Amino acid sequence: MEFAGFFAFKGLCVMFKLAKIFLAAIMASGFLMSGCGRQEILNVSYDPTRELYHAYNEEFQAHVNGEVTVTQSHGGSGKQARAVIEGTEADVVTLALAYDVIKIQNAGLIDAGWENEFPDNSSPYTSTMVFLVRAGNPKNIRDWDDLTRDDVEIVTPNPKTSGGAQWNYLAAWEFARRKFDGDENLIRGFVQKIYQNAVALDSGARGSTVSFVQRRIGDVLISWENEALLAMKDYPGEYEIITPSLSILAEPSVAVVDKVVDRKGTREVATEYLNYLYSDAGQEIAAQNFYRPRNQKILAKYNYIFKPLDLFTIDEAFGGWLKVHDEHFADGAIFDQIYQQ
Repeated sequence: MEFAGFFAFKGLCVMFKLAKIFLAAIMASGFLMSGCGRQEILNVSYDPTRELYHAYNEEFQAHVNGEVTVTQSHGGSGKQARAVIEGTEADVVTLALAYDVIKIQNAGLIDAGWENEFPDNSSPYTSTMVFLVRAGNPKNIRDWDDLTRDDVEIVTPNPKTSGGAQWNYLAAWEFARRKFDGDENLIRGFVQKIYQNAVALDSGARGSTVSFVQRRIGDVLISWENEALLAMKDYPGEYEIITPSLSILAEPSVAVVDKVVDRKGTREVATEYLNYLYSDAGQEIAAQNFYRPRNQKILAKYNYIFKPLDLFTIDEAFGGWLKVHDEHFADGAIFDQIYQQ
């Protein structure tokens, strides 16, 4: 891909820019930069992507010949969205769910249509929700039903601040909806019991992993698949993953923060930063960090890690994120009603 005009050069930099474009065409490198006009971008992301973007940023900097500095911010996805709305100068956001990007759009910082700017609804990798239990599965936890037992203590993030927690909640809700043939009273009671059993409700997914894995709180962690696999890697022999009979296709979203990049002159480098996630190199890094790549050939290469699952989507089960938020996560909506009780 040609990147003429990649940096906003002034004065003598204009000549260097033209020379670079000419040289890039000769060398067919597609992406060649010099030190003139070096740029820095900020990626505001959610909790469990720390390792992913540490590796990806190194690869991206090599891709652009070291001419871009990428800084990171991590936290609960909802909190991160609010931080951007309140003034954090993010060039790009890579958040846990589309609704968090929609909130930034509604604040006037991201243009409408962002979900069509990149392939696969601007979601370059996917994940799902699984159960992480201690070795030997001492409480014999097999499915969502087991999370309602009186003898089971649960660790899960707070849906009011964490995107992963909303995926957890919605997976449990849909399981109960199918179990009880749509009887909302029974569904509410089922999900309410899960949250009554929650002994730690951290603000983000990584905090919940720390509570369960390092602080040894609870019997089961409702977890991103990638977080659970990372814990298995970091603590060999201490934990195991239980895959529920039904879970949700989690599609973390990425977007350029239009108002910031236009003000800073970083649109092209920010766009390439997200585009490169779809490259073979970007997809390999996603898989190596336990996210399911969109590239089917690369996904198949890692089929010893990523097992087939029975998954549903937000649109199929709930009619999209706007409806989900209004019914379940807005102030005073179903989650607040369940949790307050």
